[in-house]
Amino acid sequence: MQYKAQQQIPCFARVFQLDNHHEGVLPWYTRVWIPDPDEVWRSAEIIKDYKEGDKSLRLKLEDETVCEYPIDLQGSQLPFLRNPDILVGENDLTALSYLHEPAVLHNLKVRFLESNHIYTYCGIVLVAINPYEQLPIYEQDVIYAYSGQNMGDMDPHIFAVAEEAYKQMARDEKNQSIIVSGESGAGKTVSAKYAMRFFATVGGSASDTNIETKVLASSPIMEAIGNAKTTRNDNSSRFGKYIQIGFDKRYHIIGANMRTYLLEKSRVVFQAEDERNYHIFYQLCASASLPEFKDLSLTCAEDFFYTSQGGDTSIDGVDDADDFEKTRHAFTLLGVKESHQMTIFRIIASILHLGNLEIQAERDGDACSISVSSKQTPKILNAPAKHIYAQLFNWIVEHVNKALHTTIKQHSFIGVLDIYGFETFEVNSFEQFCINYANEKLQQQFNLHVFKLEQEEYMKEQIPWTLIDFYDNQPCIDLIEAKLGILDLLDEECKVPKGTDQNWAQKLYDRHSTSQHFQKPRMSNTSFIVVHFADKVEYQCEGFLEKNRDTVYEEQINILKASKYQMVADLFHDEKDSMPAPPVGKGTSSKISVRSARPAVKAANKEHKKTVGHQFRNSLHLLMETLNATTPHYVRCIKPNDEKLPFKFDPKRAVQQLRACGVLETIRISAAGYPSRWSYHDFLNRYRVLMKKRDISKNDKKQICKTLLEDLIKDPDKFQFGRTKIFFRAGQVAYLEKLRADKFRAATIMIQKTVRGWLQRLKYRRMKEAAVTIQRYTRGHLARRLADHLRKTRAAIIFQKQYRMLRIFRAFQNIRQATITIQAFARGMFVRRVYHKILLEHKATIIQKHSRAWLARKQFLRLRCATVVLQCYYRRMKAKQELKALKIEARSAEHLKRLNIGMENKVVQLQRKVDEQNKEYKLLNEQLSALTSAHSTEMKKLKKELERYQQNQGDGNQLVDLQEEIESLQLELKKAHSERKIIEDAYVKEKDLLKKRVSDLEEENALLKQEKEELNNRVLCQSEDEFARNTVEENLLKKELEEERSRYQNLVKEFSRLEQRYDNLRDEMTIIKQTPGHRRNPSNQSSLESDSNYPSFSTSEIGDTEDAIQQVEEVGIEKAAMDMTVFLKLQKRVRELEQERKKLQAQLEKREKEKENKSSQVIEMKNEMDLDRDTDLAYNSLKRQELESENKKLKNELNELRKAIADQATQNNSSNDIQDSYNLLLNQLKSANEELEVRKEEVLILRTQIINAAQEKETSKNMESSINTHPSWPNSDKHVDQEDAIEAYQGVCEANR
Repeated sequence: MQYKAQQQIPCFARVFQLDNHHEGVLPWYTRVWIPDPDEVWRSAEIIKDYKEGDKSLRLKLEDETVCEYPIDLQGSQLPFLRNPDILVGENDLTALSYLHEPAVLHNLKVRFLESNHIYTYCGIVLVAINPYEQLPIYEQDVIYAYSGQNMGDMDPHIFAVAEEAYKQMARDEKNQSIIVSGESGAGKTVSAKYAMRFFATVGGSASDTNIETKVLASSPIMEAIGNAKTTRNDNSSRFGKYIQIGFDKRYHIIGANMRTYLLEKSRVVFQAEDERNYHIFYQLCASASLPEFKDLSLTCAEDFFYTSQGGDTSIDGVDDADDFEKTRHAFTLLGVKESHQMTIFRIIASILHLGNLEIQAERDGDACSISVSSKQTPKILNAPAKHIYAQLFNWIVEHVNKALHTTIKQHSFIGVLDIYGFETFEVNSFEQFCINYANEKLQQQFNLHVFKLEQEEYMKEQIPWTLIDFYDNQPCIDLIEAKLGILDLLDEECKVPKGTDQNWAQKLYDRHSTSQHFQKPRMSNTSFIVVHFADKVEYQCEGFLEKNRDTVYEEQINILKASKYQMVADLFHDEKDSMPAPPVGKGTSSKISVRSARPAVKAANKEHKKTVGHQFRNSLHLLMETLNATTPHYVRCIKPNDEKLPFKFDPKRAVQQLRACGVLETIRISAAGYPSRWSYHDFLNRYRVLMKKRDISKNDKKQICKTLLEDLIKDPDKFQFGRTKIFFRAGQVAYLEKLRADKFRAATIMIQKTVRGWLQRLKYRRMKEAAVTIQRYTRGHLARRLADHLRKTRAAIIFQKQYRMLRIFRAFQNIRQATITIQAFARGMFVRRVYHKILLEHKATIIQKHSRAWLARKQFLRLRCATVVLQCYYRRMKAKQELKALKIEARSAEHLKRLNIGMENKVVQLQRKVDEQNKEYKLLNEQLSALTSAHSTEMKKLKKELERYQQNQGDGNQLVDLQEEIESLQLELKKAHSERKIIEDAYVKEKDLLKKRVSDLEEENALLKQEKEELNNRVLCQSEDEFARNTVEENLLKKELEEERSRYQNLVKEFSRLEQRYDNLRDEMTIIKQTPGHRRNPSNQSSLESDSNYPSFSTSEIGDTEDAIQQVEEVGIEKAAMDMTVFLKLQKRVRELEQERKKLQAQLEKREKEKENKSSQVIEMKNEMDLDRDTDLAYNSLKRQELESENKKLKNELNELRKAIADQATQNNSSNDIQDSYNLLLNQLKSANEELEVRKEEVLILRTQIINAAQEKETSKNMESSINTHPSWPNSDKHVDQEDAIEAYQGVCEANR
């Protein structure tokens, strides 16, 4: 098959063809690149050695297709060599050994499609391929990851370029620039936006101005008024902008400034198919339903001529209303007033309405009428529409710059240039000419900068510098901007009153026909061709003059200046009165008239001093001066396909853009020198296989590398030695890779030869051994066959002899075997029956064993769980009781009794005195009742006498007697108060003594516990066997001791509660004593209730108490007094309890001593303990009965006291003070009654629990005695903390309540 190239090798590709071949020979395994009409370049492998003079190459493509590639013998143009696989996918294109177009294209394709890397370095240029997909590589953490890193330390990224610019600004104190270029849709605006975000994050403002937020907020505004949908990009920037971000001395952002270039004003009045006007028009129409926009008379975008020419007015995935809210928010963030915003939107709406106007001339031609139409717009209205929008655009840019301006002195800045790339369309006009002119200037600056960096690198490494020839586009720039150049002739033609595009084109043909960068098309007289650095572009001359003049009528400007809206007038306030003259068409000026009273409007005869081309040239010169004064950083954006599909790579479109953006020129400049650079260490590690052993033994790496290269590469111009690197011409690294591969291939062949020889020798030895073995076995087989024949002959004779005997013997054996078999089966059947019976019995036994074991375990687990629960509740109850006992011991009267010896005698004397007073009180009560009856009769008599006496005398003497009686009563009251205070002081002292006694008892209890623990430790040390036997007995003793202590504590608590009741009633008695005119009979005993854990209650008593309380409530009587009988009884009870405690303590000490004896003594001690325990239980039951009887007696006396109070209440009525004291006593009685009921419930529940626990304990003992194994309860021997026991008991009480 013959392979014919249908595409010529481009000029840049031919320039890159260097000395890649050696001695004119290409071996058969060499891989090359050949042109392809679809993929631009295609990889192939030579399958036949090529020698100089051959007319074709025999190649094998990647799809295994074999083809013939013709060779041009005259041009000696051989195919480009392919780089080794180690270099494919490099993140820097200049690191490739062969620097040419197919290598660059393949490397970008591999990184983009296989690794999804959109960024690649090309020397100082960052090549960015638009993925058309949002990638997670721009988050905040990625910014911080690249911050502070060198440019080559991490993967290529726009953040790496921004960090390099920021670092060089801080290090060199020199201004920086980032130049982002590319064609529409390549991602220039997004790249510039991410660069500014990096600077805003890394160099955030040090103050609270949030200037970095304002810098980022300018993006949505500029995108709304300067971006539009084109056929290549949904968000194409239709203007160029250069943003300078200012920094202070600490390199924090302090402000910014924006410069714009060449806004595409023609898009305001015209859009091509599938294109849109600027985004702000559609955003405003989408938000027309807002109440603040109702007076603008806006509808949908399809109703306006200026927004519907392109067809579809929407963009997939874009919400214009939402973007409009972002734009308004950005305006507010930048400080644009709400009134100014409304005026801006009003101006934009007026432009839309202006496009729907239609001007119709009347018959006489002196007047016209205006009607609204959306189908067509007169050209006369396009100029003011474009001019108004351009002025509004400039006003917004100016106010954005004001918002970003700062008064702080700027130390340095970083500029971000987002400018259009090289453009070529089917129809190219004035805008494309200016864009390509700007790219020519930028490419020249780029070439000079790259050439300068190469020179600095060579000087740094001390490499001899030779002049590198690179493409200089200065002649093309001179063609455009020099004197009598294209722009100069255009401005000159604009000055001519009747200048036309055809006349200007003819002047260009006459002036520049001899220029190598200017050509005239064959089939056109109204167009010209300029040979740019990237490609040839044909420009249509139609419209150049009109766009260059930017014609606007003076009357229209004057009308706008006189607008009632101040902002509209300000837009045109600074303009000169002179306006450029419009192009005069045939018969157009005579048909236009503003009003009939005036003559026809003539075109303005004045023109602007500066045309659009002249202004653009000046601004471009200013931009170039700014860029030349800074350190530039280049970002070249590539559009991978025209369908905007994610991660799809079109080689044709990519090559076209690579040629246009200068990336290949960078490679060409690098390839003209020494593009491949290796450090001595890396070179030595890679190519040490090419060295000799004596050279590797040297210590000087530089000398080793020099010796190797001088031996391998004979031409010394192909490499240079720098201070830290080795510099190679293009293709030399690939040549070294070839030598390295040849060395490995030769070594592989040697290894293969040796291995194959060894395998053949091994195979021969195996075959020889096999032949000898076969012969030996064959001869043996023949000998064995002869011997077998002799043996068989003899055997046949023997068989004949034995056959008859064997036949009879077999018959006998068959009969015998049958008999034995029958016997065996019969016996086996009987044995199996017995076996099956035994097996069934055994299985039944196993099932019974397991079922009984399961039932026993289930019952055991249930009993253990129940026991654990009971233990928990019981220990919690015991802990509560112990807590109460500790509290009661704190108030014990034992210490008070030791400190105050003889206190009991005093109390007895006081009791006697109280009894006498009670008796006296009873007698006085009886006398008082008699006196009261006598007093009532006497009062009646005295009242009668008083009436008579009052008639005769005044009341003076009686008042004196009453006053004397009041004074005597007041003295008695003071005396009662003093006695009460003395009693209170004595009570406080007694209380303090009791508290001190309780603390002493607690300390004594702690000491007893410590001694008990020591005794336990000693018992444990004696022997483990003895401890195991005594553990159960010790636990029983502990439980009994805790029960005794709980009983003791309950009694002490009962004493404290009754003591408190005594204090309260004693206070009430003092109050009653101070009240004259009332006494009651003393009661022998008075008590509210007992807090013992084993009281007995009767419902009749509670009913009587409630009846008495109800009776007292109905009658209303004063509080009753209480005697000291209860207090004395309680003291007696406390003494008995102290004796019991001492007795129990003595028993405990005695039992602990007995534990230390031998095992026989332990058994005796157990019997004694059982006797003592029975005695204690009997004693405790008697004590409980005694306490119940005392409690019942106290209850009866309390009811009698209440009845007495109720009886006395029927006789006399008390005053308001007595009524208050009565209410207080009544409340206390109610609370005591409620508490009595609660305690009764607790006691009943506890008694039931104790009985249940005793029953379960007896059952557990019976089970232990019946079962041989003695299971150990997990919680039975566990030490219970005092606080845990208290909390457990409190929980039981709360649950019972």
